[in-house]
Amino acid sequence: MTNTPVGESPATPVLLATPGAPRRRALPSFQSNLLTAVAFAIAAVICATVEWWLLIYFDASLVLSGAELIVCRGVEIFLGLVGGTAAWYGILAVTRALSANRLAAGGAPSAGRVRAEDARDAMWFVVGLGLTALIVAFIAFLLGANHGALRTVMFDFGYMWRGHNALLHAFWLNLKIFAVTQVLVLAWALLVAVVRLLPGRACAPVRTLAIVYTDVFRGVPAIIVIYLVVLGFGLARVPGFDSMSKDNQIFWLAVLALTLVYGAYVSEVYRAGLESIHWSQAAAARSLGLSQWQTLRHVVVPQAVRRILPPLLNDAVALQKDTALTSIVGYVEVLGAAQLLKNKYFNLSPVFGAALFFLVITIPFTRFVDFLLKRDKQRTQGGS
Repeated sequence: MTNTPVGESPATPVLLATPGAPRRRALPSFQSNLLTAVAFAIAAVICATVEWWLLIYFDASLVLSGAELIVCRGVEIFLGLVGGTAAWYGILAVTRALSANRLAAGGAPSAGRVRAEDARDAMWFVVGLGLTALIVAFIAFLLGANHGALRTVMFDFGYMWRGHNALLHAFWLNLKIFAVTQVLVLAWALLVAVVRLLPGRACAPVRTLAIVYTDVFRGVPAIIVIYLVVLGFGLARVPGFDSMSKDNQIFWLAVLALTLVYGAYVSEVYRAGLESIHWSQAAAARSLGLSQWQTLRHVVVPQAVRRILPPLLNDAVALQKDTALTSIVGYVEVLGAAQLLKNKYFNLSPVFGAALFFLVITIPFTRFVDFLLKRDKQRTQGGS
């Protein structure tokens, strides 16, 4: 027991900070962001008002009747609700910010911070829905301007339907070019990538050739390569192509041109994937007695392909779209057929119809790529 002098109280223990221990951070000051919420609410109301006004402007340009008019106005009402929802979230942000202030003033700062976060979430909804409302308003203005002239010139589904058989048959040619080219690109690009990674001074000449090839065909636009290869080889009567019919000649020369261009791009994707495999994988394979080519075939390439599958599919989407470039050399694929219909009807709606054919393929393909990226991220990050 410690003796305490008369008239003095027992010493109060003093908590000393342990050297090297992390200091506890002070909580940030409470902020309800009420003024920001009010500004967002006002902006949301303005966006909704602009959208509604321009939807009414668009509706006045319609010359429809019956079921078509009912469907169109149903779509207008649905799109108008987007602006109304943005305004509602703006008001909700203000009410949540006010509630956060009341909770903080009433001695519950933690609950106030939670409510303030709810207000910020509502403001993010205002951003997304407000921008959507402005985009809808802009499109409504374009389609309704000049008594719907743009709508008549570009989006007349009557003209699209008249030429849908020709467009469908022509789009089949696009798919054929894409399928044949994609197979050739995957094989050719892998060969180029492997050549670029060959070790040793003796392989320097072939590595240089591969580097020159990728630099040239990545630097020249695809449309120029198609123009030069298809028309140049055709006019020069290059052996092997001169005996073909005109359509077959254009088809295979277009495939050659696209293979040269996309082979250069995809070879770089392959090379990045091959170089991402740790050197110890190849070293372990060589120590087991595998040759250089066996190591590439059985160890390195299979791992690399799994890693680069999403970017490979992205290049496949780009290739599928670029098959439309073959129309510049007279090949009647979907864009060429759309141009013929455009000249026949003096209307651009068939060209928009051709764009829809590409969207039917590319949008699901793109979503599939996103799914693969998400799955790969979950696998590499332990399901996070």
